[in-house]
Amino acid sequence: MSARTSPVIAFAVAAAGIAIYSVMDTLMKQLSIDSGAYSAVLWRSWVGVAIMTLIFLARRGRWPGRHALTLHIARGATGGISVVLFFWGLARVPMAQSVALTFLSPLMALFLAALTLGERIRRAAILGSLIAGGGVLVIAAGEVQAQASTQVVLGSLAIILASILYAVSLVLLRRQAQAAGPVEVALFTMLVIAVVMTPAAPFVATWPAMAQWPAIAIAAALGSISALLLAWAYARAEAQVLAPVEYTAFVWAACLGYAVFGEHVSLFTLVGAALIIAGCVVAVRRPGPGPQSEAGL
Repeated sequence: MSARTSPVIAFAVAAAGIAIYSVMDTLMKQLSIDSGAYSAVLWRSWVGVAIMTLIFLARRGRWPGRHALTLHIARGATGGISVVLFFWGLARVPMAQSVALTFLSPLMALFLAALTLGERIRRAAILGSLIAGGGVLVIAAGEVQAQASTQVVLGSLAIILASILYAVSLVLLRRQAQAAGPVEVALFTMLVIAVVMTPAAPFVATWPAMAQWPAIAIAAALGSISALLLAWAYARAEAQVLAPVEYTAFVWAACLGYAVFGEHVSLFTLVGAALIIAGCVVAVRRPGPGPQSEAGL
């Protein structure tokens, strides 16, 4: 951690990273609606690989060792499925509601870390999980009250499943960060996602229309910039200092969802999001894994 970097500056950089990723989410939602989540993630991943490869080579990066490469493959495969599920759900569910459900990932990561890394589950984590679980039930009640369509319900379930898989990738990320730098982690995670998805492309993917390529390129660039900004910030400030910045994603999602797609945030979503965020705060109020959004991919 750099002693010369003010926590305020690190917080501001992390906030910028979240804002940029929220704009990327907006582009990806439209691309997923137009071409399907699989195609949107596939082409964004390959363009992202090209961008990160240039950065990796400019920094004179080296091919990872066997241990690091194994972690890259494991996280890339898990993260790839998670990202496709998330954007599939995002195409069917309002952005604010989608982002609120992704906040479950840090809580799930606490329990997965206990199972895989031998970490102790604290009472705060259990209490936080119960509070956050209540938030999910409130959001679900909102869907019932609004008589949500089958597509919206399936989209919400896809996002919850994506959050579970992303929690697995968070646990793997802890081990990744100890074996490789942020640029290498970002590049090889994207590369694995792209390589794993490509074999099915002739059967599932569609070739983007010429007018879609600028949006794909911008989404890939924004995703790469966001990942690097967050990595920079987390290397210079404690996770407990930066944790609250992750929740600004909900505000951005609500604003962008309304501005671009005309989505309105229901009272159920607001209350549910507040409970989920409160659960996360309770669970990580002492040293532990800070909340992270899907911006890690």
